[in-house]
Amino acid sequence: MSADPAEPVYRNPVLDADWSDPDVIRVGDDFYLTASSFGRVPGLPLLHSRDLVNWTLVGHALQRLEPESEFAVPRHDCGVWAPSLRHHDGRFWIFWGDPDRGVFQVNAPEIRGPWTRPHLVKAGRGLIDPCPLWDDETGEAYLVHAWAKSRSGVKNRLTGHRMHPHGTELLDEGKVIVDGDRIPGWFTLEGPKLYRHDGWFWIFAPAGGVETGWQGAFRSRAFFGPYEEKVVLEQKDTDVNGPHQGGWVRTPSGEDWFLHFQQRGAYGRVVHLQPMRWGGGGGWPVIGDDGAPVAEHRRPDLPPQPPAAPATDDDFPGGRPGRQWQWTANPRDGWATHHSADGLRLTCVRTPDAHDLRALPNVLTQRLPGTPCTVEVDLRLDDGEPGARAGLAVLGDAYSWIGLQRGPDGTVRLVHRFAETVADQERDAAPPRPAPGGRARLRVDIDDGARCRFSYDTGDTANTADTGDGAGEGGFRPSGQVFTATPWRWVGALLGLVALAPTGQGHAGTATFTQFRIRIQEKRADR
Repeated sequence: MSADPAEPVYRNPVLDADWSDPDVIRVGDDFYLTASSFGRVPGLPLLHSRDLVNWTLVGHALQRLEPESEFAVPRHDCGVWAPSLRHHDGRFWIFWGDPDRGVFQVNAPEIRGPWTRPHLVKAGRGLIDPCPLWDDETGEAYLVHAWAKSRSGVKNRLTGHRMHPHGTELLDEGKVIVDGDRIPGWFTLEGPKLYRHDGWFWIFAPAGGVETGWQGAFRSRAFFGPYEEKVVLEQKDTDVNGPHQGGWVRTPSGEDWFLHFQQRGAYGRVVHLQPMRWGGGGGWPVIGDDGAPVAEHRRPDLPPQPPAAPATDDDFPGGRPGRQWQWTANPRDGWATHHSADGLRLTCVRTPDAHDLRALPNVLTQRLPGTPCTVEVDLRLDDGEPGARAGLAVLGDAYSWIGLQRGPDGTVRLVHRFAETVADQERDAAPPRPAPGGRARLRVDIDDGARCRFSYDTGDTANTADTGDGAGEGGFRPSGQVFTATPWRWVGALLGLVALAPTGQGHAGTATFTQFRIRIQEKRADR
């Protein structure tokens, strides 16, 4: 996950989790990256690096999704698609497309904010993946975007606009500047990133789909074209499927690098760093090893930095979750209680959807690591009504969770449940078991292929013989069958913490989570 600066090489992926559709810029000696966040809140993650290899999460640019009423419930594949990050006129700018509403932007004087509220630059269905360009040579501003066929009936083309230099509106109705249907073999052209280099307008844009696609480059002397194209990165004989969609950045010493994603099923879109140079075959960019992705490479010519990666562990000081956590919809007051100690205190929210975690807005999530790991958390189910429950979930189109539930007699039991992709009700993955004191340490071991093995420790060693499953490491007992995590439509699987209760009247209780930990196991030989 992080890289030792003493090593002369780095290894891909540099961000081994679902940082989908990355875009990157340099401001001074600092590099910044943002990524798609879809329907999760807060959105538009902001990552920082000094060496392009070690990254930390420093905040989010979008605190709530708008319109708020539409994102009061989970919309896992909607919201923020493929943002573009730029720095212009002393401000940071992020443009993104909401496939149902249009092109938005936010901006801020510093990467940590304060960020403006979302501004709708152009309304319309199917307008996705926008990228602005302020042309320092002419003072003109432009914007290019792609199309989502699911909303507009149009895809495989890029539309260009003149833009007001203030970045607030487009000045024309737009013109198709690249039509993928006219390029033999090209399909699903999307994700454009717009640059000015060596007297050319350049559009870096992927095609071919998220799992099997390639990276294209287009150039023209005039913004509105005509453009010529070239494939500049593709899988070739490597094991990196679909290496595409990302951004170009130049270091202070003049080195060029390209960050892109690789779709890895339940792990989502992990991020690779490729060397890049200009001038190959008529001035085109050459990415990776002559157009093939590299598994490892000499580190960028940048000052060594200590190993770093986006945070995962959390003690929840003051009851506040760390930056790595996102809700599955716009949060409401009262879901989490702030207090003076450590621990996340979640309200058991009453809901008619208690049978299906995928429908709940009050699931607190973070990304599933892309490498084998062990996830653990302590859970205490506090005062509450019968039916109140809480636990640790692996969440996707199918899901499984393990946790605690209060029964009709007031006792608390360890429960483990799952729901298949096509099911609208969850089922028991293992028989309920006693949980004395209403406490448990919960664990998920996740290995290659996102296979998840759930276990628990209730501290009740006397009950080992009753369950017949034996106690494992540190008193942990296995629960249920192996569950294979699944992605959402465009999103990798998520780790989730949740507290809920069936419909009814009054306060249903609270659950307290403490000592959330993710231990990364030794990297696989094929990584």
